[in-house]
Parts: sequence; structure tokens; C-alpha cells
Amino acid sequence: MTGTLYTADHRVFQLPPLLRWRVLHTGTVPCDSFSVTFVYQKEMAPVLGLAAGFAAEENGQVMLRAVVDAYTVDLNAGGLTATVSGRGYAARLLDNESRPVTYESATLGEILRNHAEPYGVRCQEAADLRAGSVYTVAAGSSQWKAVESFCRTYGGFSPRFSREGTLLASPERAGRTLSIGEEDPVLSCTLAEDHYGVLTEALVIDKTRNRDFTVKNQEMIGKGGQCRRVIYTPGQSTWDAMRYTGEYQIRRSQEDAWSAEMTLPGSFLAFPGDRAALSLERMGLNGTFRVAEADNRFDCQSGATAALTLKPLED
Repeated sequence: MTGTLYTADHRVFQLPPLLRWRVLHTGTVPCDSFSVTFVYQKEMAPVLGLAAGFAAEENGQVMLRAVVDAYTVDLNAGGLTATVSGRGYAARLLDNESRPVTYESATLGEILRNHAEPYGVRCQEAADLRAGSVYTVAAGSSQWKAVESFCRTYGGFSPRFSREGTLLASPERAGRTLSIGEEDPVLSCTLAEDHYGVLTEALVIDKTRNRDFTVKNQEMIGKGGQCRRVIYTPGQSTWDAMRYTGEYQIRRSQEDAWSAEMTLPGSFLAFPGDRAALSLERMGLNGTFRVAEADNRFDCQSGATAALTLKPLED
């Protein structure tokens, strides 16, 4: 993999060969992220001080465009090296706070114009969404929260970012499928299930209109769980919005309840949204799962590895 820095004064700097690197793809929040280490020379100081953007490329393809958050220069027994790190373009929306605003029958296009485009975020895909009621961006919300909440409430999906750094404000489409079986060189595999914090009931209350709506998680109730949350919504909430808020809270609570993580040799084997078809009888893992994260690492001694975090496909 090669790395390129873009400075605040519009210079482009090709990094020397990378000694170590890590590129984590999530597609959403928490952000994509990167870290690269290379041999340092004092002539690099002005470039590192003004580094604002980063691009990672593999075989001529962009693997990640990101913002630069930090750099360090280290002198030790291994020599003189520098490390640059940062996050994907979701950081541009996470790091900027919205002022409180209330919309009447807003469209997704209007939300993107006000909460994404002013921060240098270009939208590649946008669903045709319109709020059926008042949509409120609360005080203290980030620009990401303003966009994500609108998409989740009126479209039932979470927006994502492409590797090129463009916003995908539309339902996810399945990517390619990676098949992994007993004969493949799996370096490690961990299966985990954790019911802590998974909601069995969400009680949504509109205090202004003195209305409430209850959503129950029958699957978790059947497993003996008992965990209720009370959520207060802004005034003038519709029944649809209240029901979705409850369903959303339950879905979010169980996102991390089941996961499998496997590490394979190589890099950039899959990306968030791709599918992994597993046939690992020893682990009891059979079926097709969604790739939620892809953690790609390299160093000169151990080579490249890709750790894939898998989650169940949504119904």
C-alpha cells in the first residue's frame, strides 16, 4: 500500500515506503481510520505540520480518503520514524456541531444541503425521503447526528461513507461475497454472544402530548431477558416516529449481541457491506453474514493480515 498526504496549502506529498500501516473500514460511525509509519527525514517537518488529508492506494485503487488528525516523530533503537494517523470523512460531520433547528416537512436533500455540504462532504447517493412531520435537530447534536437521525427515522437505514470519502445516504446494497471454508488459511476465529444491555422493551413518551408507545423484543424476552428503557421524544411526534424510535433503540441495543471475528492473511479482502459465506463446521459457523468492519494491518516482519468482523444479516 502507498500513502499520499495533502497539505492545507494544497501541496501533494507522496510518502516513502511504509514500514507499518493499519486501515480500518467501518463505513459509518465509529469512523474509518488509518495509521501509517515510515522513515522520517527532517525535510518532512513542514509537510507534516500542514498535513490535512490522506489517501491510501493499493494496486492503483483508493482504499481510503481521510482527514489527518495527528503525527508523531520517534527516535529509538529501530531508527528515526514518523507516524501519521487520522479518520475517514465521517469525522467532518462528527466534529462539527449543529445549532438547534426545527424543520417542517423537510426532505433529505434539504438536510444534506444544511448539514453535510457546508463541511466539504459530497453526497454520491441520496434516497428520496421526506419527513411526514416536524423534524427537530436538538441542541448539541453533531452534523452527523442530524443526517443520520433523519435517514433512520424516515428511511430506516444509516448513511455510510465510501472509501473515496463520498456520503451514501441510501439503503445499503449487498456487495460481493467472500467464501471461507475449512480449507482456507484462517489465522484465528472468535465467536461471541453477549446479551448484556439488549433491550426487551422500549417505552417511548411524548411529554408534550402526553402519549406513549411500547415496543417489545419478543426474541430476547423468550431468552429470559428483562431490560427496559424509557425514551422521551420531542413534542409533536407521530405514532410512526414513536414506533420507529422504539424499534431503533431495540435494534441498536442488540447490534453487538452476536459477532464473529476472523483473521486471514492478505489485505483488503472485503469491505463493510460485503458478505461472508462461512462453512466452518468446527466453530458451528455456517451461513452468510454481513461484513461490519475490516481491519487491515501490515508490518515488514509479519506481513499483511485482514481481520473481518461479521454480524448477522438484517431481516
